[in-house]
Amino acid sequence: MKRPEPYSPEAECRSQAAADWLARRDRGLTAAEQDEFLQWLAADPRHGEWLALHRRTVGDFAALARWRPEHSAEPNPDLLAPPRRRIQWLAPSLLAAAAALALAAVWWRSAPATPNPAPSAAAPELKRLILEDGSSVELNHGAVVTTEFSATARRATLVRGEALFTVAKNPARPFIVRAGGVDVRAVGTAFSVRLDSAAVEVLVTEGRVAVDHTVPSSRVSAPQIPAAIVDAGHRATVPLTAATPPQIVAVSPQVIAQHLNWQPTLLDFSSAPLAAAVAEFNRRNRVQFVIADAELAALPIVASIRSDNVEGFAQFLALAPGVEVDRRAPTEIVVRRKR
Repeated sequence: MKRPEPYSPEAECRSQAAADWLARRDRGLTAAEQDEFLQWLAADPRHGEWLALHRRTVGDFAALARWRPEHSAEPNPDLLAPPRRRIQWLAPSLLAAAAALALAAVWWRSAPATPNPAPSAAAPELKRLILEDGSSVELNHGAVVTTEFSATARRATLVRGEALFTVAKNPARPFIVRAGGVDVRAVGTAFSVRLDSAAVEVLVTEGRVAVDHTVPSSRVSAPQIPAAIVDAGHRATVPLTAATPPQIVAVSPQVIAQHLNWQPTLLDFSSAPLAAAVAEFNRRNRVQFVIADAELAALPIVASIRSDNVEGFAQFLALAPGVEVDRRAPTEIVVRRKR
């Protein structure tokens, strides 16, 4: 396997960093580590090349673990050779994967990070906002959030849609999200808030929050509702049309994952069939990929790319030998063999 660059102390540092990231990704990255990883990839194209080299090396050694010399004293000379059916695809795909990695990382770094975004009439793509206190907000399609920070409190208003908040811990400045007359108060935790016409839904994934329903002024005579404490792994539904306590239920990790399916994540394909990769993107995005030639469905994909980076994935596929992509409609991209 060829090194991405000649030997130098700087090259060895890049190689070591890539190996460290490969090990950290194997045990799983936190949200903060994923940010750091993507920024590291975007800093230098050689980082992605070193990562691809080390992944291939690990794969080769994994193949050794499956070798059992019961019938021969000599190793199989083809043990580490790439499968013949895929030899023309894998080498270019590794190069394309590095390009896709860079594209995904560049998209991440170019995402808006203004601390006080103004409401917008259209928000066609997912956005990730980094607030001035270090908290982050992931906005689902069409969601709008405004913020107002002071010395004593951090306030965010969910104007519409759904957002996932990851709050930096600061006991002296509670973080309060208001949605349709419902206040969700946290200090350092992670939770999603969804505003519908009839209810507000709060799903807590980490820590705990206090949910307080403000009774409309037309119902001042109605009994006041005490704030409800919602722990991690629970969902609270607050009706907006009635002065009733929130309905709090426990939810399984599977339900939480399904509920937050819209949230961007890093997809890591290791020789996954194209059909499986396309299905994963189609499940998470409005833009849909269509495989026009059935024989392409089994082509292996080697790439790490954000789940919402549709354009990056399309460009990645266009780099594959014998493959072309065609945007047939604003929400449809066709993948076919080159003619």
